Formats: sequence, C-alpha cells, structure tokens
Amino acid sequence: MNYRHAFHAGNFADCMKHALLLWLLRAMQRKEAGFLTLDTHAGIGRYDLSGDEAQRTGEWQGGIGRLQVGTTDPALADYLGIVETLGLYPGSPAIVAEVLRPQDRLICCELHPEDFLACRHNFRDDRQVAVHLRDGYEAMGAFLPPKEKRGLILIDPPYERGDEFSRLTEALHQAHRKFPSGVYAAWYPIKHRAPVRAFHQAVADAKIRDVVAGELLLREPVEPDRLNGCGLLVVNPPWKFDEEAGPILAALAARLTTREAGAGSQVTRIVAE
Repeated sequence: MNYRHAFHAGNFADCMKHALLLWLLRAMQRKEAGFLTLDTHAGIGRYDLSGDEAQRTGEWQGGIGRLQVGTTDPALADYLGIVETLGLYPGSPAIVAEVLRPQDRLICCELHPEDFLACRHNFRDDRQVAVHLRDGYEAMGAFLPPKEKRGLILIDPPYERGDEFSRLTEALHQAHRKFPSGVYAAWYPIKHRAPVRAFHQAVADAKIRDVVAGELLLREPVEPDRLNGCGLLVVNPPWKFDEEAGPILAALAARLTTREAGAGSQVTRIVAE
C-alpha cells in the first residue's frame, strides 16, 4: 500500500515493460476477435515527469529520457511513437487504451486509494475502460475467463513483500487453470539470480506450458539490494514473440545500459510448448 509508481515512472524497467506490452497488444490484434486486457496493478495511468515525485528520484532520466534523444532503432519506433503521441508519460493503462479497437476492452485494478481515484479520473470518459479499487490477484479470479474468450493479463506487483514471487506463482497457477488460453505477462525485478531462478522453476513445476522470459540487465545481478535488471515472463506468448522480443530488448540495452559487466538482454524459453 505504500508503493507509489509515480516515483519510478519512465525508468528503464518501465520502458522495457511497456515496449514489450505494446508488442503483445499488436500481436493480439492480428486476429479480428476482441479481447480483454486485465491490468492487475494499474497505477494512475499517466505520469507527469516534471512533477515532484518523478523529479525527486530522477529515474526517468535513465529510461525514457535517454530513449527520446536520438533513438532511431526501428524496433522501438512503435513504443516511442505512442509515448510522443500521448504526451504525459503513459503507464500501461494509457498504452492499452490508446490502441483499443471497438471490440476490445480494458479492466484496471488498483489498490492504493489515491491512485485508484486518479486512474478512474484519467479514464472517466472512456467507456471501454473500467477501473476497480481491487486487489489485482483477487481480480484474476473474478474476471477470468473473460466473455471474449481471449485475454492479455498484465501482472506488475510492487514486490514490497518478501513472498511476492510465491504469490505471483500461485496467482498464475490458479488463473491458468481457469483460463488456460490466456496470455499472461508478469513483470519481475532482477536483483540477484537465485530468486529469479526459483520463480522460473516454480512456474515450470506448476505445470504451466509455453513460457518465455525476456530480460534486460544493467549489470551483473549480484547485489541483492539494487535493481540490476528486470524481466517479463510471458505465458502463451503470441507467434514470433521469441524472435521479435530480442531486437526490442537489444535496442533498449544499447541505449539504456553502460559497459558494466553483465549488462545486456536475453530471451529465454522457460517451459516448452
């Protein structure tokens, strides 16, 4: 309840998550049939990077601030175009809302009372977007499977609790049992490798098939008290995700990482189809 994403909006992890999220949305829209996007930890939707929170940390300067200066890599063109079009830095709800077709819809869940009100205000005129003051994990049980029979579920918890990886694994397991054809995209921090390896193994042990992870590393993940990188674990990735996520992550790494040992990106298959 204490986590406020406004302090971290636009940082390298946000850029990674949002660039891959946009690819997933475009891939889902290759089919004409509509789908639900469920954003389980939505935040407020849009962020003013000149505001007090963002200026206090300055994290955006190492993320979107770098990307918006001289980036010409075509792998990032769609994402950067969306950011420029929307003005204020777009959180995941704003990115999703921007590309919704008439047959698609978005459900946002946010548990922080002030952020919930801000999110609801930001989408008050959009009839395709519903905003709920609700625990995101609980919402997965309530809203899945969707009436459209197609869905993209974005799970981006704050990882303030020590058992967050366990909670996420259990939520994925239960949701996948109810809605096995859904596309699940779960963001996770990389501080050191042991918790990430355990998370990947736990997902495999839960009998969830067809799982891929894309990761962006600023440095070798050997400092447990530092955010050294991040990943997006995708269950049921759309066709060509393995191959097309690589250039997106590589372009981000080229702009956002330094020459520290271990910096770079990778796409790894965790569980076979």
